[in-house]
Amino acid sequence: MKRYDKEFKERTIELSGEVGLKKASEQLGIPYATLAEWRKKRVKNDKNKTVVSTNPDDEIARLKRENYELHKANSILKDALGFFVEDRKR
Repeated sequence: MKRYDKEFKERTIELSGEVGLKKASEQLGIPYATLAEWRKKRVKNDKNKTVVSTNPDDEIARLKRENYELHKANSILKDALGFFVEDRKR
């Protein structure tokens, strides 16, 4: 059984959100069911993490973390797009 690190899984999940689950699994050579399971777990974990704070400082910190994660995801998607564009040129 092949093991994938957390960063690879996150990038793959982000890519599957952009290009679709089937296309991402085909392009990366990952079984469709495996990628679907990763996405399902992520959705479940995201639902469990939702916490509302009444403290403005906590809310600012949460928004900063979220902003960081969104920038990171955007960067990952740009890198993946470049990778697949180069792959298509070959």
